Amino acid sequence: MMANRSADILFQLIKSLEKSEKRHFKLYIKRSSGNEDLKIVQLFDALDKMQDYDEKLLMKKLSFSKPQLSNLKTHLYKQLLASLRLLKTTENTDLQLSEHMDNARLLYNKGLKHQSLKILERAKEIAKANNKLNFLAQLISLEKKIETLHITRSSLEKTEQLTRESTAISEHIERVTKLSNLALLLYRWYVENGHARNDADIKRLEEFFKQNTRFDTTHLYDFYEKLYLYQSYSWLSFIRMDFLMYYRYGQKWIDLFEEIPLMISVETGHYVKGMHNLLNALFDLRHFSKFELILKKFEDYSKTPQGLHHDNFRIHTFVYIHLAKINQHLMTGTFKEGLNLVPHLNKKLDEYGSYLDPHRIMVFNYKIATLYFGSGDYSRAIDYLQLIINDHVDLRYDLQCYARLVHLLAHYEMGNHELMESLTKSVYRFMAKMKNLTVVEEEMFKFLRKSFQISRREIKPELEKLLNTIKHLEHNRYETRSFAYLDIISWLESKVQEKTMSEIIYGKYMKRKKRS
Repeated sequence: MMANRSADILFQLIKSLEKSEKRHFKLYIKRSSGNEDLKIVQLFDALDKMQDYDEKLLMKKLSFSKPQLSNLKTHLYKQLLASLRLLKTTENTDLQLSEHMDNARLLYNKGLKHQSLKILERAKEIAKANNKLNFLAQLISLEKKIETLHITRSSLEKTEQLTRESTAISEHIERVTKLSNLALLLYRWYVENGHARNDADIKRLEEFFKQNTRFDTTHLYDFYEKLYLYQSYSWLSFIRMDFLMYYRYGQKWIDLFEEIPLMISVETGHYVKGMHNLLNALFDLRHFSKFELILKKFEDYSKTPQGLHHDNFRIHTFVYIHLAKINQHLMTGTFKEGLNLVPHLNKKLDEYGSYLDPHRIMVFNYKIATLYFGSGDYSRAIDYLQLIINDHVDLRYDLQCYARLVHLLAHYEMGNHELMESLTKSVYRFMAKMKNLTVVEEEMFKFLRKSFQISRREIKPELEKLLNTIKHLEHNRYETRSFAYLDIISWLESKVQEKTMSEIIYGKYMKRKKRS
């Protein structure tokens, strides 16, 4: 349950700083020691001490007028970014290349063409070594401009090489742009809709995929071309619920980084996301042993200097590892043990609230709710599901639907019969409106409506009937999505066999483990 964080951008930036970054800023700013700079140090100290942003308190404490405070905040924000840039340039390839580019432009503008070209040559080597071909295109563009406008005594061979490089880079960037756009738009489709609902969704997605890969994808040699192609196939497979293909492309995604380990530090975000997707695929396939191996590998990585280096990636690594840990408890049926993660998780999510997107928060709330539901604490499950139901966001309509369905089942388990009839109608209408009803849900609603009229003694045969009706749908492509959100079959088996849901799922886990 996360509190709202201040949206003031300067306050957020200061709160994100580490001790070494704060110390560096103080040293950086005090070198100039102008009056304005001394004032922004006072402002920095005041904001650093605040728990929550309070502008009125700030003006009173520092005796600043509103316009003066506004100007100082803008100045402080710029100086903080300048300080961070100075501190982080040697650690970040993109910042290094930007600095080289800026220096080359400055020297060129001063008329020092040869010095500019030397810097561009050095920068090109860095860009090539780190697969930074977008930067390489900019560097070559400036180099061509200098060679075109001035007599630099460059050899004919070098000029021809420059034109060949330029053509190759342009063709490469065009392919990468198409593939990265495809990966992004497929991911966006999933964030909005979740898994494909029917043949029409599948057909539309596959046609879209085909249109965006109308070039030879069997001979892609560049890291980024392969990365975005694997990402695109991963998202397409996941949306289609082809979990085996999702796993294969998730593995290719990670193998690409392991073939060129340098790229883990260059594209940390893509590596971390790849590990998350691979773990998701293994969860969907219930491949327990490999899931444990990959999770251990990911946890080990998160403790390395590289894994701890950047705030953004450190936070996302934490998020993905804890989603995987919850998934591990969901697939083994160890719900109560999984709930031990929740207090620490809520504390960290509150701390990271400003840096996480609403989609990620929604997924966590749903996962935590299913832990509570599986452990039999239906009241707490409802608390977390209400956070999704009452949060009117235009994304993950599938998750919004299943949050309502699990919320309905929790009230059913609690025996809140006076709510059930109106709640059942409301949830059915919502799921129908979102075109989210499959055969499984239709059968569930039939059972729930019937349950209003029959006694507790007569309910068991009806549960058995429902279980027999939907069990054969477990491997149907479009029904699979129902079981991906909640293990309805295990829930029904627990009712029929008069065991806890935890016992049923744990028993299945142990059987599969013995067979593997």
